Amino acid sequence: MKQFKGRVITPGEVTAEAVVTTEGFNTLASFQMALQFGDKEVKCGDQNNKQLHGKPLINKALCLPQTIGSTTGGLVLYCACAMEKNPACMLFASHIDSLAAAGAILADVWVENVSMPVIDCLGDEFLNYVKDGMKITVSKDGTVTVE
Repeated sequence: MKQFKGRVITPGEVTAEAVVTTEGFNTLASFQMALQFGDKEVKCGDQNNKQLHGKPLINKALCLPQTIGSTTGGLVLYCACAMEKNPACMLFASHIDSLAAAGAILADVWVENVSMPVIDCLGDEFLNYVKDGMKITVSKDGTVTVE
């Protein structure tokens, strides 16, 4: 078991199974199939991300370095939350970008009954340590416990 401390972007507490990518996460490409075509398992649709493609994202602890891609990323993230097709949490090794932050914060403020804690600045050590399937617990203060 190891703990990491990051900066809280949207608060919350959750325990979920990790899905991990060391590549940039393209929010639009990853969620497009689920949001437009009703994929209930919310499998990652980004064919360029070999680590996540085809893996379910819903209710998972999404561990990533940063988001990349379209300027629609924030809106896509907000819509995933509004449609209850969001990850349990998003855990960034690096600083979160403004688009992903905007989507997460808007969802936190505007979407009722949906919580998606977002923590950034967890560091490269976090991303090197965590593996798919590990149990992740997020605390309100930004502490992330990996088991």
